[in-house]
Amino acid sequence: MHVLLGVVLVLGIMILVHEWGHFAMARLFGVRVDVFSIGFGPRLWGWKRGDTDYRISALPLGGYVRMAGQDLSEVDSGEQGPSGAPDELMSKPRWQRALISFGGPLVNLILPVILLGVFFIGVGVPYPAFLDLPVRVTALPPAVPDAAATPFQVGDRVLALNGVQNPTWEKALDLVGQAAPGSTLQFEVENAGARRTLSAPVKDAERLLGYPPVLPVVDEVVSGSPAYRAGLRPGDKFLAINDRPIETWAQFVDSVQHSNGQKLALRVARNGQVLQLEVTPRQGASERGEPVWQVGIQRRDEIAYRRVGFIGGSKYAVMTTAAGIDQLLGVVGKLFSGRVSVKQLQGVVGIARESGQAVRRGPSSVLQLMAFISLNLGVLNLLPIPILDGGHILLLAIEGLRRRDLSLAFKERFVQVGFVFLLLLFVIVMYNDVMRILPVR
Repeated sequence: MHVLLGVVLVLGIMILVHEWGHFAMARLFGVRVDVFSIGFGPRLWGWKRGDTDYRISALPLGGYVRMAGQDLSEVDSGEQGPSGAPDELMSKPRWQRALISFGGPLVNLILPVILLGVFFIGVGVPYPAFLDLPVRVTALPPAVPDAAATPFQVGDRVLALNGVQNPTWEKALDLVGQAAPGSTLQFEVENAGARRTLSAPVKDAERLLGYPPVLPVVDEVVSGSPAYRAGLRPGDKFLAINDRPIETWAQFVDSVQHSNGQKLALRVARNGQVLQLEVTPRQGASERGEPVWQVGIQRRDEIAYRRVGFIGGSKYAVMTTAAGIDQLLGVVGKLFSGRVSVKQLQGVVGIARESGQAVRRGPSSVLQLMAFISLNLGVLNLLPIPILDGGHILLLAIEGLRRRDLSLAFKERFVQVGFVFLLLLFVIVMYNDVMRILPVR
């Protein structure tokens, strides 16, 4: 039920918004719209208002807006070719047709700013709750070559940092991050009642204060993943890995990412019992598309919210959306260069699973997932691939440079190539989605 509701809320609304962008831009330029459809195939239900038949169709894998007098090479053009009427698409200048194609992705790129803005203004800007805590060294990373030896000990509490008294983790990380590489920071710490003064060179800022105090508790386990097959479940707390005690989530992540795919022995606490489990990591992709060893779990975050006003919330929404676009473009670039495998992409099954999990977590998670999916739709639809909006814009740009239309035969072949490419991609991604959730691989 959660998955079905999630698909309706996330995918359904995102498709509706995307097609509305095309519809609104077409109406702006006086193009008659014959069909506004959510889904493809036979009409299941709908109503007609004015010239437009608003419908829900049988195959819920997208949607389309059929405009009067579309080019017959387009897959959703129907059988009625252009007649030259002034309210038909092909009667409009190329720049207007390009903007109509751009309308869908444009709305998808604007929507995350609106959704995130509403969330930030109404709820606040989320941040890890540990940032409000005083700095206490919970666990230290293992020594690595070329890294400065840490002067800290487990249990040290930072009383002062460069004259700042009792800094929180947020303040301390800011001060360390702002320090010039090679400079020296002055600390006053206390451990078991004894105080001492330390000098620490800024050589590895992320490792200087040890691991952040984020509890190693599992929030989500991906069905079919190594963690799922190993028996890990939501709520499990890691106690040790390969007989080394675990105090923080980052210790577990470091151990997995440096495992080279070797089996790891886990000791976990569950409902007052201690369990012994084994998990073998598999290679996946980080948030930036880089290959890393993973087991298929998410941590349980303790989140706090910082209240902001309208201007502050809007600013954070724009910044977050811009950062998301930059990250997504980086992943797309690595995908086409071969540095990221197509196996790491998620399709309808993966999105449905994520949507169901978001519904279980609550409205804020659904809102953030909708923003993420909308951003993906906006950017990916602008890629210059036949059948996508970016492909239509590319053809119009070529025709504009040539000052004459391309032949119908060429455009039909162009669309066919794009259709086959996307169909193959859909099959591959769907196959990988299904394989991820199978209990045995």
